[in-house]
Amino acid sequence: MNSSFLRELLLPFAGTSLGAACVFFIKGKMPRPVQRFLMGFAAGVMVAASVWSLLIPSIEASEHMEKFAFVPAVAGIFLGIAFLMLLDKLIPHLHMNSEEAEGPKSTLRKSTMMALAVALHNLPEGVAVGVMLAGIAAGGELIAPAAAFALSLGIAIQNFPEGAIVSMPLASEGVSRKKAFFLGVASGAVEPVAALLTLLIAGAAASALPYLLSFAAGAMLYVVVEELIPEMSEGEHSHAGTVAFAVGFALMIVLEVVLG
Repeated sequence: MNSSFLRELLLPFAGTSLGAACVFFIKGKMPRPVQRFLMGFAAGVMVAASVWSLLIPSIEASEHMEKFAFVPAVAGIFLGIAFLMLLDKLIPHLHMNSEEAEGPKSTLRKSTMMALAVALHNLPEGVAVGVMLAGIAAGGELIAPAAAFALSLGIAIQNFPEGAIVSMPLASEGVSRKKAFFLGVASGAVEPVAALLTLLIAGAAASALPYLLSFAAGAMLYVVVEELIPEMSEGEHSHAGTVAFAVGFALMIVLEVVLG
């Protein structure tokens, strides 16, 4: 594995870990308006990445299908959504600002289930990075190395506040700062693992690359609609989440153009 692949695999995880470290420097609970802004920002990054980094390359890779070039993109979207829905049912987890856990009944602690919720959120991002790297490894001009770096960097930037969103609320609820940091880091560890597994799977089945690209996009869009948008809209009306969505979306456009 070359050094650039290793960088792309670890960059999002580094973003989460640095964000989780905020628990050592910032005291108290994160203000709700700030949470809204960060959720909206993450949603904007993920939607833009789903379109430019994943769905458009999926369609371009299927041009030989002519009028049916949309099939892998559409099929992959629904497969990605179905996969995340299945994980939601199989893994006990607790979303922020929620008192009722999802998934099967469990005796896991609240802090652990909150970390699992963020890990589920991060899983599609890891898959997205892995499938981009697989596209580079497959050769051709479908995915440029700079485009993979842009995606990885964009995810890392939005992972920084997400790491803080995990660790800081846990510390404010009585969890030790070290444990809150560890849980924040653990929630992001799923990304390099998912990326590496996806890279290996895609490498063994290069013909499935268009489906894997759209699969990652569908999984990311599921997280946006199922989790991020509802969480950024909770409580009294505010435009913070909407503005942050636009900022995150615009950031990915800039990264795609400048680095891609």
